[in-house]
Amino acid sequence: MTDAPILSISDLRFAYGDIVAIDGVSCEVPAGRIGLVGANGAGKTTLLKLLLGVLLPADGRIQVLGHDMPRHTLDVRSRVGWMPEGDCLPPDQTAADFLGYAAELGGLPVRAARQRASDVLGLVGLHEERFRYMGGFSTGMKQRAKLAQAIVHDPELVLLDEPTAGLDPEGRTEMLDLVRRLDEFGINAIISSHVLTDIESTCDWVVMLDGGKVLRSNPLTSLSTPDVAEVEIIGDPQAVASAARRAGATVEVDDATLLISAPGGDPFSIARDAVLDAGAAFRRLGAKRTTLEDVFMEGGDTDG
Repeated sequence: MTDAPILSISDLRFAYGDIVAIDGVSCEVPAGRIGLVGANGAGKTTLLKLLLGVLLPADGRIQVLGHDMPRHTLDVRSRVGWMPEGDCLPPDQTAADFLGYAAELGGLPVRAARQRASDVLGLVGLHEERFRYMGGFSTGMKQRAKLAQAIVHDPELVLLDEPTAGLDPEGRTEMLDLVRRLDEFGINAIISSHVLTDIESTCDWVVMLDGGKVLRSNPLTSLSTPDVAEVEIIGDPQAVASAARRAGATVEVDDATLLISAPGGDPFSIARDAVLDAGAAFRRLGAKRTTLEDVFMEGGDTDG
């Protein structure tokens, strides 16, 4: 993967008639797995289509993998894979035929395309089903087939639009595991989802959209608050809280979880000592972590 930004956007605007879908979006994101989050209708799919050149912006600048869009549309599409949200697979084709054709479109010779299709179908767990017609696939199998066609030409970047849509918990976990594995093949990913926990478990960076605007564009590590200790107590949390307060800390208690801050001191040392003083134990001790849902409900954060 490259150290250069995989995506750079400045003052991007797009509207469907009188309905503004993308309203002055600006952001720059690094290589890795990028989460594109927001409620349904926030502009996520529209933004992905603008990155591919399927839609043309009304105003602004887009660079994908260092190429200006839409001026270099063909260059970008040859290096990018696309997994759409909707059911778009031809029902009367086998997975092997479809993937082989997709690989040929990506520039592979026929024999190499067939081998590549077989390899990728094995990677996504469809090796046994590769000669079945896709019209008979389950939702989970269809999602895997769509992911396979997005990566069969060995792209530098894949755009995944709601990759876990319609999946049961087991299927969701398996799909997210596949998305994480893209790193092993040097493939960057932009994952669009309204399921915030999916993004938290797979991504390094998050771009949060609401009403066509960017609420936040930051690494997920920025959600941690390093000067506040969060400790989950086994025992009496009130006794631990009292011990921490005697040491000069400020403590918030939420059931068995304490948030300990200590201006001028080390909240982690205070938390450890307070647990010992109270004769308790802890299940977890770390920096306070804010979830994406917390950030979204608070209206985001434009810092960074």
